[in-house]
This record gives sequence, structure tokens and C-alpha cells, in this order.
Amino acid sequence: MLRGYAFPANIVSEPPSAPQNAQKGVLIRGQWWQRAGMRKPLISFAAAVTVAVPSIAQVAAPSPNEIVAQASADEWVAIAADDLLVITLAPAADGSPREVVIQLMPEPFSQGWVENIRTLARAGWYDDITVNRVQDNYVVQWGDPNYDNPEAAGEAKPLPDGLRVMDEADYTAEMPWPPFIAALEGAIEEQAEIYEQDPASHEITRPTGSDQYASLNLVVNGWPIAAPEGDRIWPVHCYGMVGVGRGMSPDTGSGAELYTVIGHAPRHLDRNIALVGRIVEGMEHLSSLPRGSGALGFYTTQEADKRTPIRSIRVASDLPGADPASSSEAIGQKRRPQFEYLSTEGATFARYAEARANRRDPFFIVPAGGADICNIPVPVRRAKE
Repeated sequence: MLRGYAFPANIVSEPPSAPQNAQKGVLIRGQWWQRAGMRKPLISFAAAVTVAVPSIAQVAAPSPNEIVAQASADEWVAIAADDLLVITLAPAADGSPREVVIQLMPEPFSQGWVENIRTLARAGWYDDITVNRVQDNYVVQWGDPNYDNPEAAGEAKPLPDGLRVMDEADYTAEMPWPPFIAALEGAIEEQAEIYEQDPASHEITRPTGSDQYASLNLVVNGWPIAAPEGDRIWPVHCYGMVGVGRGMSPDTGSGAELYTVIGHAPRHLDRNIALVGRIVEGMEHLSSLPRGSGALGFYTTQEADKRTPIRSIRVASDLPGADPASSSEAIGQKRRPQFEYLSTEGATFARYAEARANRRDPFFIVPAGGADICNIPVPVRRAKE
């Protein structure tokens, strides 16, 4: 469906002044992006939130969750078991189990670190590490308590052989990436249709997914992605995203230290740290942990009892399948979880994104007219067995 891999837009300084002479395009930070030979629109996050200021006089509109609930089965995309990590924390104070599931980042992003994480998990290196840092409205970080921890002075746990050393350039990925091109084409075409219907719309619509951090923000193949910076694109620090802890540059981290965002999206970290995934289940077990009082939210020596033990981290594909009782070795082991996400290239996600940007369900009075990319989380659910 793609017409090659070249970036599909030209930039001119101003939008066309007369609609009859206008080429189809989209306004991005004061620049008019144009593309020749437009085809039927592909639906994207940017197209959904870049809409004319909506009419307030709308009633009985479905909520975003109600829209997602209406999605057909074929709009849900299965997440490969090799792309899931299962973290088993020590039980809560009342004895209830605590489990967290991470979806790892797909190609073309952060693959060296992702490989390292699978290596560390399969070597059992993560077993019996701890949560060492909980900084309010920022991050929860876990790993070896004696590694890169200003509140510890013990000997660091040896790392397994075979870990890759990544370059800072790998925080981003090269364009062109075909799924991103497709999403951008859809955004341009959708905005062009709006412009054709109302030539003044470029004055009342919001820029296509742009903000102070990036000229473009799109949800592509289920992930929040920002661009462009020359020919580079990168994943975005939203709530629940998982990144790799590191020291000062040029250190890029190995994947032994991981963190997740538990506060307002720290977009200033984009392109400065490797993002390797996101929490898809069990976030409450991390976001509710007691805050550390040491530097950067690390637990002090006196707060050692606050460190939550991590019993194990396993790649889901290494766990028994859906019927553990079928194998004597599987009895008593964890079952392999199955998750799926709502396709971000489908009609339901476009409706969902628009509804998140312009809430019209009964509680709301005034639709916002737009949304930050991190305020449109991709729906993820456990797959039916």
C-alpha cells in the first residue's frame, strides 16, 4: 500500500491562500506539509485529534471506554509472548500476590537493550533484586541495590556475559519507517479533507500532533512516537513507559537497571535515555510504593525495609502455555499471560482518540479540542483464552 519509503511530504513556509489553488497538506508548526497523489485516508492518532473545534451541542456521546468496548475482535492485535516480561514482586503485607507485566518495545526502537533484557531475564540475573527508587510524580526504578545507587556502598552484582553496549544514537531510530510513513500520510490526507470542507480550518484546528517537544507526535503500531528531528524518530516518555537507567554520558545503560514513569510525562527525557517498553498490567503495584527520602527518591540505608523484593522476572515465552496442568513440570509454575492491544490503524482507535481529545459524554461540559499524545493511551487487555 505504500508508494516506496521516501518521506512523503514537501514543506512550504505558508499554507495556500486560496482553496481552489491549494494542494492537500497539513499545518505543522507554521509549515505547510504537502503530498501529491493523495489517496483514501489512513486513520491515525494525529488525524483524530486534528479536528475543527467541535460543536458543544452534542448529547449522549459514548465515552472512550465505551468506544473501545465496541471494537470488533479483528481490531485487536496479539502481543507475542517473547515481547512480554512477567515481574513477580514479593507478596503485599496482606499476603496477596503482586505481578507486573511489561510489553517490550518492537523494532526499530531500542533493540539492543531489549535483547539485553531478555538475556538478563533468562540468566536469572533479575531474581532477588529490589525496587530501590521511588520518586514522587516521576519514576520507580529497580535493579541491583548496589549499582549506581547514591544511597548504597556494597559490591555490585556481576552482569552475565554477552550483553551489548549501545550507542547514544540508538535512543532514536532512522527514518523512513514504513508504519510511520503510513500514519503520516493518513494525517496529511485527513487534514486536507478538513481544509477542503472549510478553507479557514487551518486557523481553528490544532497542529497535527505537534507540541513543544516534537513537530509530530503519532501513535504508530500501538506506540507513541515523535518526529521529526532530521531523519530520526523516537518513542515518547508517557505514563507507564519503561526505560533503562544509566549513568552520565557516554554510559547508555545495559538494561540491568529499569524504571517506569509514575507521574506527569517527563518528555525532557526523550532522546536522552533508552525506552524499552511499557507496563500493561500491575502498574498499581509500583505506583503505590512508599516514596524514598534519599537523593532522587532512592531509599536511604535507614529505609532498606522499604525496598520491595523482586522474586523473579521472566520472558513470557519461557513460561508454560495456557494449560500448565498438561505438563508435570508446569505444575505450580506461572502460566504464560496473553495480551492484545487495540490496533491504532483502525476506525475504532480513531474514534477513541477523538473522544479522548473531545470528551462529550455526560459528565463533560466543554470539549477540550485536542489532547497530548500521552493522554491517548493505547488500550491493552488480556486476551480471551
